[in-house]
Amino acid sequence: MSVEFIGFITNSNASETIVRSGPVLDPPYIETVAKAHELAGFDRALLAFHSTTPDALQVAQHVLTITKTLKVMIAQRPGFTAPTLLARQLATLDQFYGGRVSLHVITGGNAIELRQDGNTLDDKDERYARTEEFLDIVRLEWTSERPFSYSGKYYNVENGFSQVKPLQKGGIYTFVGGGSDAAVEVAGKHADTFALWGESYAQVRDVTARVRAAAAKHGRPTPRFSLSVRPILADTEEKAWKKADAILERATALQDKTGYRRPNHATDGAKRLLALADQGTRIDKRLWTEIAKLTGANSNTTALVGTPEQVAEVFGDYYDLGISHFLIRGFDPLVDAIDYGRELIPLTRKLIAARDAQRGIAAE
Repeated sequence: MSVEFIGFITNSNASETIVRSGPVLDPPYIETVAKAHELAGFDRALLAFHSTTPDALQVAQHVLTITKTLKVMIAQRPGFTAPTLLARQLATLDQFYGGRVSLHVITGGNAIELRQDGNTLDDKDERYARTEEFLDIVRLEWTSERPFSYSGKYYNVENGFSQVKPLQKGGIYTFVGGGSDAAVEVAGKHADTFALWGESYAQVRDVTARVRAAAAKHGRPTPRFSLSVRPILADTEEKAWKKADAILERATALQDKTGYRRPNHATDGAKRLLALADQGTRIDKRLWTEIAKLTGANSNTTALVGTPEQVAEVFGDYYDLGISHFLIRGFDPLVDAIDYGRELIPLTRKLIAARDAQRGIAAE
């Protein structure tokens, strides 16, 4: 099974430890980070979605324009763009840029933030029911060779059809994220890859088993799985933990200025990370939970701390549990992306290739 590394391209230079000093949308910075990811050996990069931030679809198009091989993972939230239109937008991009487009479906767990975009569904299970219909229609737009009609609770389409199809056969590669039972059910039906945050070995076993069962109910092969984590690296383990402590100290001091504060409402994914933090600051071999605890796990905020070799070893452990995609980003986004490309990414690829060869598994 092949392994893939996914990066994260922010719209400006900011993080839990960096106060944004430039514009909200900083094109030169985006271009620099995108090219750094490509040179560092990342396979694709995530463009995030939030109700108040620049449009990920347009940022992704710019990233595709200034790179040659880097794929993009465009986060979109069902309920705000018609599924037929989004399907055609993504298919058009996919044709323009040689099949380098993927979709990351985030239904959204924070009703307060969702209302900023005019969301009218406060019930989370209803939002996932809408997401299921949304993806039904998107998939039909991508694959149907003749006009189709669809009648659902949230969407009704009469004689829908897209003349433009994705370059990727069978439709654009789709990631689905979420921590609730409803999210798992949608993933079982529609996900090519299910996205987890940086969770413990036990939590990964639990979630992947639930997604496999959901996929089996729909007669689908098991999706692949992605893990999102923040590697903190140094040339010795002692230095890595000192670096983690310094990151926590700085993040704590800058909370008011960066905006990375504990939210009033925790999503299911955040609750899982906070439950993990309640078990201790260090979980399994080197999973560090302090930033998650500080911020209320308001994004993928658990870290793996150690030398590149040590973190690569943990990635190997997760790979053995079924994880094939690693979404990694640092607290200094540009510098860390370059650093990951020097040792962590090649070391992990080499380690996993050796494990597969030992087991007689061919790379896909």
